[in-house]
Amino acid sequence: MILETLGAAVLGLLLAWAAAGRLAHRLPARPLIYSTAVAGALLGDFVTRSALDPGPTLVPLLGAFVISAASLSLLLRPARVRRSAPA
Repeated sequence: MILETLGAAVLGLLLAWAAAGRLAHRLPARPLIYSTAVAGALLGDFVTRSALDPGPTLVPLLGAFVISAASLSLLLRPARVRRSAPA
């Protein structure tokens, strides 16, 4: 169970690292990105583990990934649209 929790936290860190590298221009400060992703992964692991009986470890980690990605998506800012000057 502790290894599963650590695995969910590492999964959240990896997801935050990927998002910070790919979408840095649309996300806030990095500490907020990393803390949100880890908290989302731990929450997803907890919710999935609580909803399902103890069983295979892959399903709670999948839930951790989904909730972490959803919480990171809430941090995204809209892309800036450049408008050209009227002719």
